[in-house]
Amino acid sequence: MEESAYLRLADNFFLIFHTILILFNLFGWIWLRTRKLHLICISLTLASWIILGFWYGWGYCPLTDWHWDVLRNLGEQNLPNSYISYLLERYFGLLLPDNTVDLLTVVLTLLALAASVYANYFFKRK
Repeated sequence: MEESAYLRLADNFFLIFHTILILFNLFGWIWLRTRKLHLICISLTLASWIILGFWYGWGYCPLTDWHWDVLRNLGEQNLPNSYISYLLERYFGLLLPDNTVDLLTVVLTLLALAASVYANYFFKRK
């Protein structure tokens, strides 16, 4: 297999895995069986954004960084700062202002975190 085929495979892997991870971070708190895993996953995501963000910039995600490396090797240029912006454009053709995407990302993530904390520690099943 030639290098570009490996890069396309890596691109598809990151696209699928990262998208599923984002969806899980938003909605994984809903199901009883995934609540604890969701709380761990969203906490790790926020830790990456904040702790790694001190060194690499606020909102840093290693998956985005690795995917960007793959895309650059495939010849992509002018990649956005936000992976969510990239997904909105790639999947839906939407070009939203960076500030809007960043605000929505943070608000929805914090709402999902709050829902996860509530579901894990305060919600009593009858």
